[in-house]
Amino acid sequence: MIWRAGGYEWRFPRPMLIMGVLNVTPDSFSDGGRFLDPERAVDRAWEMLEEGADLVDIGGESTRPFSDPVPVEEELRRVVPVLRRLSGRFPVPISIDTRKPEVAQVALDLGACVVNDINAGQQRPEMWQLVARYRAGYICMHMKGTPKTMQVAPEYQDVVAEVHAFFVDRLRILEENGIDPSQVVLDPGIGFGKTVRHNLALLSHISRFNDLGRPILIGVSRKSFLGALLEAPIERRLAGSLACACWAAERGVGIVRAHDVEETRHAVRIIEALQQAQNKEAS
Repeated sequence: MIWRAGGYEWRFPRPMLIMGVLNVTPDSFSDGGRFLDPERAVDRAWEMLEEGADLVDIGGESTRPFSDPVPVEEELRRVVPVLRRLSGRFPVPISIDTRKPEVAQVALDLGACVVNDINAGQQRPEMWQLVARYRAGYICMHMKGTPKTMQVAPEYQDVVAEVHAFFVDRLRILEENGIDPSQVVLDPGIGFGKTVRHNLALLSHISRFNDLGRPILIGVSRKSFLGALLEAPIERRLAGSLACACWAAERGVGIVRAHDVEETRHAVRIIEALQQAQNKEAS
């Protein structure tokens, strides 16, 4: 299985890719305001590279529960200075975390090669033609509702089956719009229109999505369902985040999106080493 993004290519199975989170926002749930200054954001990007990030995901709009969208102009004002400082210099792929085609196009012109789209093109299908034209990587995420409404009593008959069906349908539509399946990564959207019970169901059955033939990404870092389970504030959710990353690594998930890059990399590499040792013994 191959994932292609611009001039980059990864073959799976392989060691889990670590996607570092870089929010250049004043109000993201975990690190809002910390990297709003472009220089601080650029420094953090290089720091994540030293910590072992395989990709860095830059976002200029908070999509935390109950958040309001920001105008295109404001999102561009936040991300463009960072992208310009990194363009042509940063040695690993840059992903743009946006649901707006206008922002995605500017970011792709400035060197980003992955579009991380929480809407999966539901509201702005022109995003698909843009991704196809640039041959960018595309992270297709499941979300029920919008960030403003997604946590208002979300309901599913069978969350795993419904998200799986969504991906089957979305892969078909993306291909019809010119996106090759090799460009696509699937993200079940932990915390995006899901209760604690829904998140646990998706994670406990995460290997169910392996039959779709595309790399799976999870984003669990510091999320509120961990706080609910552990009765822990954001700054005390690292252990829970690492537990989920390790669980996912054992079950074939290819990419994890994390704020704590070095700690996540260390945890999943140990899991992978143990799996490799076990496989050698079995053979």
